[in-house]
Amino acid sequence: MVTPSTCCGKSGQGCVCATQAKCSCGEKSALQCTCGKAATENAVTGPRCSCRARPAGSCNCERSATENTTPSGDLCSCGARPATACTCEKATDGGLLPTETDFTHA
Repeated sequence: MVTPSTCCGKSGQGCVCATQAKCSCGEKSALQCTCGKAATENAVTGPRCSCRARPAGSCNCERSATENTTPSGDLCSCGARPATACTCEKATDGGLLPTETDFTHA
């Protein structure tokens, strides 16, 4: 199983936080939104939270207190994440990986 380099690694089975991520309305899993925000909620681009299912700064899993802070020090080229935890398209393993997509369908 491929796990993103930014994964919390809690379970050793992939990114647990991706299963907790919800659409901003709270009704559906992240990337499966059906509310009026679906057009933007289901097409996350640019810097993302560690599970890559929500935009950076908009995390709503149990790691939100950590994820939604403003990073300092060396930053990713997008400027929204630490350099060692880049999750935008410029990351070497950027984009949504199959494991995250599968978890959001759980």
